[in-house]
Amino acid sequence: MNPTSDHQEAIKKIQELIKDIDVAMLTTVSEEGLVSRPMKTQDCEFDSNLWFLTKKDTSKFHELLRNQQVNVAYVGKSFLSIRGEAELVESSEKIKEFWSPAYEKVLETTYDDPNLVLIKVTAESAEYWDSGNKFKMAKFMFRRLLGKNTEGTDINQIVEFN
Repeated sequence: MNPTSDHQEAIKKIQELIKDIDVAMLTTVSEEGLVSRPMKTQDCEFDSNLWFLTKKDTSKFHELLRNQQVNVAYVGKSFLSIRGEAELVESSEKIKEFWSPAYEKVLETTYDDPNLVLIKVTAESAEYWDSGNKFKMAKFMFRRLLGKNTEGTDINQIVEFN
């Protein structure tokens, strides 16, 4: 297999793992240390970027101005951790593209609010534990219980995007 197809397969796998998980935990770096909060992932295909919507008058906005390193964690049928760099994107067109009526209640605003900003996370690496495959999970747990090497069970993978 060539590196390009490996990369495309990894992106496809991550798309599959996060497609039905609405909320992720976004971890930023504050002056006191790491801070995690739930965030709604925008509905778009994962292409090594994740998108979130927030307001400029939040602590996460100010934390990202100081330090762009973030981690995004997903928990569903499987587990996924994405490390990357965040960029604050002011684009009324992109905000309108991602907007849904639910945000009006949650964020108490409208899509044209100048206080809204997007957080674009560019993935640098991802690690996932594919527990959705019952056979792989059973094999992994059985080998672990016996104190054997779990290499080759393919339950845990690390993907580099650089």
